[in-house]
Amino acid sequence: MPLWLNVISRVILFMIVLFFITKFLGKKQLSQLSFFEYVTGITIGGIAAIIILEVRHSIIIGGLAILVMAAIPYIVGLIALKSKKFRDFIEGKGSVFIKDGKIMEDNLKKERYTTDELLELLRKKDVFQVADVEFAILEPTGDLSVMLKKENQPLTAKDLNLSVPSIKEPQTVIMDGVIMDEPLATIGRSRAWLHTELEKLGVTVENVFLGQINSFGELTVDLFDDKLQVASPQERPLILSTLKKCQADLELFTLGTESKEAKQMYRINSEKLQEAIEKVTPILRG
Repeated sequence: MPLWLNVISRVILFMIVLFFITKFLGKKQLSQLSFFEYVTGITIGGIAAIIILEVRHSIIIGGLAILVMAAIPYIVGLIALKSKKFRDFIEGKGSVFIKDGKIMEDNLKKERYTTDELLELLRKKDVFQVADVEFAILEPTGDLSVMLKKENQPLTAKDLNLSVPSIKEPQTVIMDGVIMDEPLATIGRSRAWLHTELEKLGVTVENVFLGQINSFGELTVDLFDDKLQVASPQERPLILSTLKKCQADLELFTLGTESKEAKQMYRINSEKLQEAIEKVTPILRG
């Protein structure tokens, strides 16, 4: 076999082997590499490079070496799942860098981080003042987790005692101009309903690059032609406007009637409708 063909065949073979090994070890190997896994990955890559370029080496021996190196982190992972001490030794533990707004200088020196590097990590978290931080810890993966002091944290709906609707995962029902039947069935919609919604927007399926249905059952589309503008769904804002108009009409009826019984009836129903509007406004606001 010619040398160039031998090298190409080895590249293809080891790419396939490494692909299946990575799939077997799991997604954690890609997203959260520990120091041990990092070293293992470098070693496996080095072995593969040597076997590919040094054609005098046996493919079988090289493949065996890679399989053994791949088996080591797998076995270590199984042991780490059952033993916290072993897990801490292999993967390491987090180091507290900031506590109660004060920098832990000893921990910085232990991890060999400078003050400039700490400030850079904080800026990546959109934090520019150490005094705003309640707690910051350097994770074993090298990421910095930051918790701001309570007064510096952004307000949430819970802080304001507001009730907000739960948001579900949007379903992609059109992709590249093709209707996706499975997501449609998941949310209990049909093709007929989808075509009706597209007609309301004035578009056809063939013109839609991406179509999604949100948790409120509204269809939003992105067209192939970026110059064309599609109106946003207006059902919820229209319902809210109608409710407000009805409530305003009840108040006018209250002021316009001379009958005490009718006046009381209009006033009570106006107050009830106003309470309902306040509850559904977060849901119906477009």
